[in-house]
Amino acid sequence: MKPKHEVHSSGLLTKLGLMTAILIVISSMIGSGIFKKAAPMAAELQSGGILLLCWLIAGIITLIGAATNAEIAGMIAAPGGQYVYFKEMYGKAFAFIYGWSCFSVIQTASIASIAYVFAESVNAIIPLPHLSDSLEQFTLLGIFNPFAGFGVKALTILTILFLTSANYLGVVFGGFINNIFTTLKVLGILVIIVLGLTLSGGSVENINPVGQSPVAEYGSSLGLFGAMFAAMLGAFWAYDGWNNIGYLGGEVKNPKKNIPLALFGGVGTVIAVYLLINFVYLYVMPVNEMIEIASKDNTIIAVEVLRKFLGNGGAFFISILIMISTFGTTNGSILASSRIYFAMAKDNLFFKSAGSIHPKFKTPDVSLIMQGIWSCLLVLSGTFDQLTDMVIFASFIFYGAGAFGVFILRKKMKDTERPYKAMGYPVLPAIFVLFCLTLVVVTIIQNPRDAGLGLLLVLSGIPFYIFWNRKSVRV
Repeated sequence: MKPKHEVHSSGLLTKLGLMTAILIVISSMIGSGIFKKAAPMAAELQSGGILLLCWLIAGIITLIGAATNAEIAGMIAAPGGQYVYFKEMYGKAFAFIYGWSCFSVIQTASIASIAYVFAESVNAIIPLPHLSDSLEQFTLLGIFNPFAGFGVKALTILTILFLTSANYLGVVFGGFINNIFTTLKVLGILVIIVLGLTLSGGSVENINPVGQSPVAEYGSSLGLFGAMFAAMLGAFWAYDGWNNIGYLGGEVKNPKKNIPLALFGGVGTVIAVYLLINFVYLYVMPVNEMIEIASKDNTIIAVEVLRKFLGNGGAFFISILIMISTFGTTNGSILASSRIYFAMAKDNLFFKSAGSIHPKFKTPDVSLIMQGIWSCLLVLSGTFDQLTDMVIFASFIFYGAGAFGVFILRKKMKDTERPYKAMGYPVLPAIFVLFCLTLVVVTIIQNPRDAGLGLLLVLSGIPFYIFWNRKSVRV
């Protein structure tokens, strides 16, 4: 006799246990960033010691953010996660702007970008086909090249469609894929760490200079301080995704206990893995070699590190690992993010059909389809680097707002039971809010174009909110 699963009040099935929740946090974080970002970060910083320091600072800040967010996740367990939290903190207008930002860029651009890296990794092993030169050079509005690198883009779209279909068929199926690929990629990274420390013939001396290089020339007008923030944008891209588990609040068993535990367990594991793998990169390859790799197109630091001491066999192994990692992360993002738009539709603040639940599979079917279609269109736009920069900028506006919301709900919902209370309150949540504010301001100063485009996409939701809100008021 098959075990019966509890049905959440939203109609979704409560099937995900603590271990799956932890693996979803890990999977959502470990994607492409850890394999690619160390080289451009080294180019910004020109110091091995400061490179490791940036990864550590970014990890600690992420852990403080997750620990702060865990208080809210423990209080309010519902599909949509941060969207639902913002509704309680600031009202439905701000919550909608967050949800709209996730749909327009934060989550869908992440899905498109990570799936694209998966397809690039396949292309490195099995060259994918191209269209004719005239078609590949076709431009739309003089901005987009939808058919450039068509083989890679086609595989990216097929990957998104396949994983969307898997999650359409049930949360357990999507969770199973997540667990398998997360376990494989963590084991693969541990293999790299062991091989790098035992077989590479590297040296701890490669980490030098530990402090600021006396000959460093920083591209930032803010000197080393600005360079560290620019480098940490890369680290934060690698750490991003930790809050995805909150979107599945209606499908995690005992969510008020298990979601905070998953945040601590998942983020803590990722910090340890990231520090170890970056130490190995530096142990094998001096900073000046990493800077040289950063100056070349289409190079991935993890591939070059393994190529250095294991030859082309090592490069092949890491390419396979990147494929596994990005495939798993794409799946985790598709699984979690679709619940945001489902929750918005339930509030009559999104397309009404996005609030539907499949009668057999008990999944937010239309929300998954809409998310998949928009992600595929972003793939064709081809503006991945710009999108990922905007993702981090926009994300930290909302991360800061979420942490500040802890102070608001301590007054607004002071009598509500809190299974978990934010660590170091009020000092650590305040530090996280100030850091988010600083990162946003520094990004505006150093990269005004991407910051401006990010804000434009965030604010583009205002007319849609006015339209849907008027309809909901009439209802």
